Amino acid sequence: MTTQPVNIGIIGAGNISSIYLESPIKFKNLNVVGVADIDMVRAKAQGEKYGVPAMTVEDLLANPEVEIIINLTVPLAHGQVALRALEAGKNVYTEKPLAYDKSEATRMLALAKEKGLLVGGAPDTFMGGGLQTCRKLIDNGEVGQPVAGVAHMLSRGMESWHPNPDFFFQRGGGPMFDIGPYYLTAFVSLFGPAKSVVGGARITHAERTITSQPLNGTKIQVNVPTTVMGVIEFVNNAMATVIMTWDVAEGYTPRLEVYGTKASLICPDPNTFGGPVKLRRAGEKEWSEIAVEHGWIQNSRGLGVADMAHALRSGKPFRANGAMASHVLEMMHAFHESAETGRRIDLTTTCEQPEPLPIGWS
Repeated sequence: MTTQPVNIGIIGAGNISSIYLESPIKFKNLNVVGVADIDMVRAKAQGEKYGVPAMTVEDLLANPEVEIIINLTVPLAHGQVALRALEAGKNVYTEKPLAYDKSEATRMLALAKEKGLLVGGAPDTFMGGGLQTCRKLIDNGEVGQPVAGVAHMLSRGMESWHPNPDFFFQRGGGPMFDIGPYYLTAFVSLFGPAKSVVGGARITHAERTITSQPLNGTKIQVNVPTTVMGVIEFVNNAMATVIMTWDVAEGYTPRLEVYGTKASLICPDPNTFGGPVKLRRAGEKEWSEIAVEHGWIQNSRGLGVADMAHALRSGKPFRANGAMASHVLEMMHAFHESAETGRRIDLTTTCEQPEPLPIGWS
């Protein structure tokens, strides 16, 4: 196995690109060789900031040095851009969600298999020290048999702080597609794949007013549900309730909890990499904070790409893979489909539960 760093190219030079452009600082098996965007001004600005050549999308895809494309485009373009990268013979890692249309995700996986390429997808926060500590507690039997879980993300919405929030309320947006991947991926990491979803959804405000700058006072027409909730049944027979909303006056700390036959577990915010992790065993009156012994507790976005790059060199499986991201995508659609049809949705996709990270893994 060669230890030569894997060359990556980034398509999409928005805000999230900065953390990926910094990846080689944290992950020595990654080397950024180019950044592209349909807006060349933005691509050049990021390229100059991080000392990386700015290219057109076409030139980056045609660059023979590029081995992995990191796809940071807007969600509705994820599938199209990933398919172009695969057609160009590149492995591809896409920010969440893997695609918007399920058919695009299916085509991505099929094309990658045909061409012998890898597909990966965010989020990789489940690989952080906090959730890996939770995974170890479950695997070691500290919780007993997992019975149920809860995931709550409650807030007033994006228009109060995001500079250009309109797209969050259009096709491809909404709290389930924007924030849901963190929670659902965490559950798949902790419980394994799901088998069915029952959901409900609503639009609370058909029109919203932006209160952030620079578009303060601008009206937004809402075209996607802004409260989505329901129940997931997993293959291991655990169940989880999920609430994702941008409609409430006040929320509280994002919640991800696991309840088992021996203990209950408070997991960290799945949009982060660190702790805290708290456990309460049967008969105990207080929660105990569990030390996070695993690494990667700071913002380590790119960890999934580094694991994928290792797989590219070693031939071993990697964790934030396309099969899991596609499974999570179907789960998100299933909440909305169940809300529209009034019936339980049996899932057609599945995936392997990702392997835990050993303590000290790098």
